Amino acid sequence: MSLEVTGKLLVKYETQQVSDKFKKREFVLELAEEINGNIYTNFAKMQLVQNKCDIIDRFKEGDLVKVSFNIKGNKWERDGKVNYITNLDAWRMESATNAPANTGNAQSSAPVYNNNGGNTGGNNFSGAPNFNPSPETIDDLPF
Repeated sequence: MSLEVTGKLLVKYETQQVSDKFKKREFVLELAEEINGNIYTNFAKMQLVQNKCDIIDRFKEGDLVKVSFNIKGNKWERDGKVNYITNLDAWRMESATNAPANTGNAQSSAPVYNNNGGNTGGNNFSGAPNFNPSPETIDDLPF
């Protein structure tokens, strides 16, 4: 399954040589979603593996990027206890600022990303609770 997400490149880490045959490079995207006029911010830690580790080099922290990725999961058992590990494996990155201009369609503008670098409690507007609702929990009925 291939997915895409657009966000601000918040942090990029150095490549880690995990074993003789495996290397990875992690990075964090700041993702903003507008729900009922409020902006909610999430942070997604993703990874590049093997020969893909260098594709992030052309981007700098703060750049708006579009990332194509797969969800990978493993079952891990130790001392009779089962754990599950989920990884977001990126395989393509491109600049999201070079996207074509909006040609008059009805889509709203992209959410505004947090530019102050500080902890905003999970969102980038003041006075709101640290709450990230799912679309199912939003009451948008007019009555």
